[in-house]
Amino acid sequence: MEFENISIDIEERKAVLTINRPKKLNALNRATLQEISTALDQLANDNDVRVVILTGSGEKAFVAGADIAEFADFSVEKGRQLSAEGHKNVFDKIENFPKPVIAAVNGFALGGGLELAMAAHFRTASDNAKMGLPETSLGVIPGYGGTQRLPQLVGKGKAMEMIMTAGMIKADQALTYGLVNYVFSLEDLIEQTKTLAGKIINNSGDAISSAIQAVNDQFQSDKNGYETEIEHFGNAFGTEEFQEGTSAFLDKRKPKFK
Repeated sequence: MEFENISIDIEERKAVLTINRPKKLNALNRATLQEISTALDQLANDNDVRVVILTGSGEKAFVAGADIAEFADFSVEKGRQLSAEGHKNVFDKIENFPKPVIAAVNGFALGGGLELAMAAHFRTASDNAKMGLPETSLGVIPGYGGTQRLPQLVGKGKAMEMIMTAGMIKADQALTYGLVNYVFSLEDLIEQTKTLAGKIINNSGDAISSAIQAVNDQFQSDKNGYETEIEHFGNAFGTEEFQEGTSAFLDKRKPKFK
């Protein structure tokens, strides 16, 4: 399927999904969000893809925010609908994606852009990256999970400060806060992130998918992460990948996962 606002490049079981609106600093409009949602559905069902890397086109921005012009005149009800649809179709879909999703943050990740990155399972960043949630400077609050995921990642105090001041932090601060796992040069960002993805691909895709669900359930008020872990741990014993992994260990060879 051809996309207008994003592109997908698949190589060695790694899919790089690039938000491609460089003239708008890759700002998220409704059409782009819909394309991301459609692409995720395709990648979830593509057996040749084991890891998804999210990034932005160009050198200036991952995603500089939402396209404000689209919703400046929204009513209360339309605002709620915008947020709810975004959660369901994109941000929650990324968080609960059955395959690892890594956000490679190149340049600005502001507002909806930072929220997109935070929905991923973990993040890398270029050394020129700047991140923030500037929504309160517009008279609104983060609406795509920012008030929920940021405290999980950096702690309540730092999250409150970032949201209340509407300020930006640099890549080295984001690394110190635990918001990103690694900082690389802009030139090396994608290749280094692909190297991390390669380490993931060496392991069981089934086990990783189960681990994603178990970790996520720890943060759900209606779930018990320990119970999820127990269930998936037990289920693993009935899988071909468990048989392959344990056989490879006992035979002192590298496992060959599908």
